[in-house]
Amino acid sequence: MARRSWSGAEGTEVAMALHETIDGGVATIVMDNPPVNALGIGDTYGLAEMLDGYRRADDVRAVVLTAEGRGFCAGVDIREIQAMDGHEGLLEANRACFEAFRAVYECVVPVVVAVNGFCLGTGIGLAGNADVVVAAEGAGFGLPEVDNGALGAATHLMRLVPAHRARWMLYSCEPATAEELHAYGSVLRVVPVAELRQVALEVAGVIAAKDPAVVRAAKASLNGIDPVDVRRSYRFEQGFTFELNLMGSGDAAREAFLRGDRDSNAAAD
Repeated sequence: MARRSWSGAEGTEVAMALHETIDGGVATIVMDNPPVNALGIGDTYGLAEMLDGYRRADDVRAVVLTAEGRGFCAGVDIREIQAMDGHEGLLEANRACFEAFRAVYECVVPVVVAVNGFCLGTGIGLAGNADVVVAAEGAGFGLPEVDNGALGAATHLMRLVPAHRARWMLYSCEPATAEELHAYGSVLRVVPVAELRQVALEVAGVIAAKDPAVVRAAKASLNGIDPVDVRRSYRFEQGFTFELNLMGSGDAAREAFLRGDRDSNAAAD
């Protein structure tokens, strides 16, 4: 069994750790940033680096991505973005998210995401680009970007719910439940939270037991026939985030969040 931890990119203030364990051909990455697992910029880049590194890891045949604490991921760290000079925070957060979502999608082996509690914003990008999603009973999936004065990850939300359902979720910022996504077929299993990690490992174990060369080829072929280029589509969305920021809408929404004037991430409560 191998284990390592990441603490983010050099020069960034990091409250989160990414813990990795490799056992039986399955790499488990655990996000752990109390209280709501908001992803810092350095850690988001670190996640991408971890996933990209499996290209050279013959002992890794599948990946489980999960989290400690109350929920899977509450999105980006808005406080970190607002503390950085000028547009640097927004630019770096968007670049980091692009890299992390890409890395999940392009990971040479299948990625199983295990969602507990809530999966918001950045979490939707990670789950939507994963190969398999399992979730705890009552877990909420949402995209509160409109309330945040931003856009992004509708590309990935539409991989989890039907198009018109995704539109309402984006406009209203209301979440959907794991049970609803299971009915759509995008969540493989919904289980008690105490069983979530073990079930995710069992699912990954089924994949890891197959011929690794064939599994890697299968993932590459599935990506090759995907009807939507998730990288280009997400990049298109990000352009509107930058436009809204230049208009002042994005910064105003983030400052309102920090002042406590609104709570767009109610699902994380």
